[in-house]
Amino acid sequence: METQEETRPWEQMVALLDSDASVDAADVRDYIETLAPGETARALSRLAEDERLRLFSRLGPEYSADLMVLLHDAQTADIIEEMPATDAAAILQEMPSDDRVDILGEMEDEDADAILAALEPDDATSVREMLAYDPETAGGMMIREFLAYPEHWKISEVLDDLRANRERYSDFDVQYAYIVTEGGALSGVLRMRDLVLARPDEAVRSIMLPEPMSIPVTSGLQELWEFFHDHRFFGVPVVDDTGKMLGIVRRTAVEEATADRASDDFLKMSGVSGGEEFRNMPLRERSFRRLSWLSINIVLNLIAASVIALYTETLDAVIALAVFLPIISDMSGCSGNQAVAVSIRELTLGLVRPFEFVRVFMKEASIGLINGTVLGFLLGTLAFLWKGNPWLGAVVGGALLLNTIVAVVLGGLIPLVLKRFGYDAALASGPILTTVTDMCGFFLCLSLATAALSKIAM
Repeated sequence: METQEETRPWEQMVALLDSDASVDAADVRDYIETLAPGETARALSRLAEDERLRLFSRLGPEYSADLMVLLHDAQTADIIEEMPATDAAAILQEMPSDDRVDILGEMEDEDADAILAALEPDDATSVREMLAYDPETAGGMMIREFLAYPEHWKISEVLDDLRANRERYSDFDVQYAYIVTEGGALSGVLRMRDLVLARPDEAVRSIMLPEPMSIPVTSGLQELWEFFHDHRFFGVPVVDDTGKMLGIVRRTAVEEATADRASDDFLKMSGVSGGEEFRNMPLRERSFRRLSWLSINIVLNLIAASVIALYTETLDAVIALAVFLPIISDMSGCSGNQAVAVSIRELTLGLVRPFEFVRVFMKEASIGLINGTVLGFLLGTLAFLWKGNPWLGAVVGGALLLNTIVAVVLGGLIPLVLKRFGYDAALASGPILTTVTDMCGFFLCLSLATAALSKIAM
């Protein structure tokens, strides 16, 4: 059986905070260091608002920044918003520039502006510039902490600068130094190994790697993902349209952004509006995020169920149909959701445009015909074996065949239509598809059964 300390580390944190003055920040840090990163994140999420404020106040800005890196940006933003602007700015000051931008981008404009006003002027200006970029572009994901030196400098000057600023540079994720022209344009890359082994009187341009690879500041997430898929780099320089170096995008940042996008799409398709949801969020906010979808969905389901009311006589005559109706609607819904997922993925990657209806229609209709035929045959066979009535099998199988075609075609097209009109395809496609496939499934099965009622009535 797990001990209390193992299962409730947040309670141990509170106990340390409630201890007398003999327990200082070092004791709290020592306890946190005994926890795994995931356990630390869980503990921070379970603390009450006032407890978190006390904890970060005790630990100080630098260590607090290290802890917040373990949390999701949305969680960190919620915690930062609880703090006075000066305290929040002190913590953000200790974070890499890309993390600052991600966290401030999750916050309300009023809170973000207050924190920006408390940041050092240069950092605030840098953050504002980065916030102007789409968060899923190189400009929105880059870091500004990098080493850059003029190409006319000598090796001795670079080494002197590194020694003079060793404390500031210790927080940089240094793999290379970058060589730039007088105007700041990227001209080369300097490996640390080459720097250490070079003669002090040599010019950096003589040992740099010329014409390094770079990416435009406007590059999107898909372009970045493809770049790092093709090149095993830890990071890549970001340049503007004049070639001026602006920052570096790290591989880890692209991987995290890709995972976040997939998670966000999954939540939306599951009916959680607003994207991220965590159980330490306010109850009212979490309830609204779910109800905004569920309340619409219940109305749509009532519309779908009303189709059944039109065929009560057929259902009374053939009770066996009640067994197959949910199967037909569910199987068609699953097929349609597969098409929805593919369309959303291709829209995200730029592989299909919102106006390419004919192409998507033909592709999905083909697969709908094949899969619908196979699934319809299987379900129709089961219906025949159960009741010994081939007409019942034909009705059930035919309904599933036709509804599968409808479902996959609509599943492929609905995200395109929503995207074209500016709606969130990931959030809205699910309930629309569910309603349509249920209505069509019920209608097809019951109308076919009504037409063949004399053959299938038991």
